[in-house]
Amino acid sequence: MTGLRKGWRQAKWEEPLVYDIGDPERTGYIIPFRDEEEEMLRELGSEPEEALKGKGLLREEAPPLPGMSEVEVVRHFTRLSQMSYGVDVGPVPLGSCTMKYNPKISEAIVRDPRIAYLHPYQDEDTVQGLLEILYLLEKWLAELTGMDRCSLQLPAGAAGELTGALMIKKYFSDQGENRDEMLIPDSAHGTNPASAAMAGFKVIRIPSTQSGTVDLKAVEAVLGPRVAGMMLTNPNTLGIFEDKILELADMLHSNNSLLYYDGANLNGIMGLVRPGDMGFDIVHLNLHKTFSTPHGGGGPGAGVVCAKEPLVDYLPRPLVEKKGDKYYWDYRCEKCIGRMRAYYGNIVPLVKAFLYIASLGGEGLRETAIQSVINTNYFIALIRGAKGYELPYDPTRPRKHEVVISARPLERETGVRALDVAKALLDEGLHAPTIYFPLIVDEALMIEFTESEPRCEIERYANVLKKIAEKAYKNPEEVKKTPRNTAVTRLDDVAANHPRSVTPTYRVLLRRLKGEKLIL
Repeated sequence: MTGLRKGWRQAKWEEPLVYDIGDPERTGYIIPFRDEEEEMLRELGSEPEEALKGKGLLREEAPPLPGMSEVEVVRHFTRLSQMSYGVDVGPVPLGSCTMKYNPKISEAIVRDPRIAYLHPYQDEDTVQGLLEILYLLEKWLAELTGMDRCSLQLPAGAAGELTGALMIKKYFSDQGENRDEMLIPDSAHGTNPASAAMAGFKVIRIPSTQSGTVDLKAVEAVLGPRVAGMMLTNPNTLGIFEDKILELADMLHSNNSLLYYDGANLNGIMGLVRPGDMGFDIVHLNLHKTFSTPHGGGGPGAGVVCAKEPLVDYLPRPLVEKKGDKYYWDYRCEKCIGRMRAYYGNIVPLVKAFLYIASLGGEGLRETAIQSVINTNYFIALIRGAKGYELPYDPTRPRKHEVVISARPLERETGVRALDVAKALLDEGLHAPTIYFPLIVDEALMIEFTESEPRCEIERYANVLKKIAEKAYKNPEEVKKTPRNTAVTRLDDVAANHPRSVTPTYRVLLRRLKGEKLIL
């Protein structure tokens, strides 16, 4: 079936905040713990309230939480879910976000009390099963990337970038070298220059060639004794594979500079080629992208940073080690940059990534990458030549996991922008792609279907894009007024983001309702 969803409408409940529904006199029902759960809690500590009271940490009064019956809770959150959209409803083709389907078996397993009730202060002897999972996960990720060791501590990809940049900084400091420049391609993710700057580097922008790859002549022109390294994504954000990567790595290494891999786009090459074999020295991975753990809306993410020797010494600690039949945390930190977050990482996403890899195996991961590339290029074949859109940077060249098309012809001829196209997609029951990124493409629509989407969904998406363009040429103002069928229609972007009006929490709302003129 490739037809459009006729007459799609999203639920639009006048749903109040949970605080406005609740009443302290109403309560739900707490299901008693199972016997084995009670026993586990007893082992963790018999009287936690008494322990807190002795340290002056116990509240003097209960927090002002809304009281609600079970049916009120179910109805409230069900209605909210009906006004939302996720990968369980339809495609979420956000380029470079890799919003793939999240297997439900993973959700069931991580709710097992043997995982859900673990605490970071437990003795290592009581969490040997979890430590084995993390130990194996590290080994698998090191093999997939061609690295020697990995730290699972990082909470997300941007934290991984900062970690890599700090590792490079400390490495050269230990060598007695003052290298304070980091090369960043103009097609890079925005967090790359931000992470480099936060680590104290001066960012040197490297332009792309007309074919969409790094300009090696520009790299050669800026290489010098102050260049610490280069942060690079491969495939890049245009979905194009950097085919001169070996030559680029040789150029950097000849200058004693390091090559850092942004793993956001690993899904296009996973199991086919390894960053370590391309010449990369440090790799960060987004487990919540490539290895299918739910993300968006703030998390939870899971970043991993892997490195080759001698940079392994600089990885955040602790790392999981094994001696005989026992697994343990190794806190030795002679050169490492220390911790990048409390405790041991976001455990639930790490376990889900382990399950994803274990269920697919090496061949399955390879097929995942191949299918994601097939889906992207099938979409390109469908949209190629469509009026209003164009494929920048060598349109004859195949893409990998994602593609960036431009609505520049549509904007130039009708005034309808990429933003308007994205809003119009919502009216058809489809999630918008990433827009206006990368910055080197005007009116960019960045689309990544992943391996999850069947052919019919890709065809439907292409058909809707063509339908929107047809409307734009006939009546552009109609497209500019979309969306109409969603729970929330088009917002005033300025008011929604202005420090005088943005309201991120219930407490801020109450203060605004009282007339306080807050500026956040």
